[in-house]
Amino acid sequence: MTAYFSATRHPWASWLFVAPLLLAYELGVHHLSQGNPDTLRNGADVWARARLAEFGLPILWAAPAILLGGLLLMAWWRWPDRPEDPFGTIFGMAIESLVFAVGIWALSRNFRPMMEQTGVPLASVPFHPLAIGQVVNYIGAGVYEEVLFRLGLFTIIALILRAVMLPGLIAMVVAAVLASLAFSAAHHIGPAGEPMVPIVFYFRSAAGLIFSALYITRGLGIAVGAHAGYNILVGSSVA
Repeated sequence: MTAYFSATRHPWASWLFVAPLLLAYELGVHHLSQGNPDTLRNGADVWARARLAEFGLPILWAAPAILLGGLLLMAWWRWPDRPEDPFGTIFGMAIESLVFAVGIWALSRNFRPMMEQTGVPLASVPFHPLAIGQVVNYIGAGVYEEVLFRLGLFTIIALILRAVMLPGLIAMVVAAVLASLAFSAAHHIGPAGEPMVPIVFYFRSAAGLIFSALYITRGLGIAVGAHAGYNILVGSSVA
């Protein structure tokens, strides 16, 4: 078990786990969008592609190529200590992702009464069922949002805080909080942003902290899997 818990955090395990999800998302967008892929792409993906387009990189394949290429490069860097049983590791990661997704979904269903008990004023219904046909979008959100806010933003903030001599644990906690607040706020920014509803912002911030903890302790793959699984569970729920 010690070897397994270490293996899930290896970049090679993350690549093997994330690549099929990313492939399913990209192929789903291609085949289901009817010539208008932005209707199925999640916000983090659209934002990343817009930034890449500013540098003249192809919108269609640059984002997934950079993502998978970066993970593959990290896996190559740590190739000597790669997992000895990659397929067993991937199976375990899938089970863990499902367990964590169900746990976060259960938290979302009970978040309003928990917040009310703390005295935080809540004004509206927190969650609404989403169309099951958006499963492709849910998978993409799990991949791109975790890459953007955990692998990207959290890591950058943590490295900056460590560079200014902040202790490691404090740097990780501060980075997790800031990345989680950014993750929550991003859903309310821009022309396609949702109206600001306090409980939704609070819960997404809390979920961001959970995903950060999963990223730190269980690795990118499980954070992605739990995020995508949670999205699908919410989308399949009845309010």
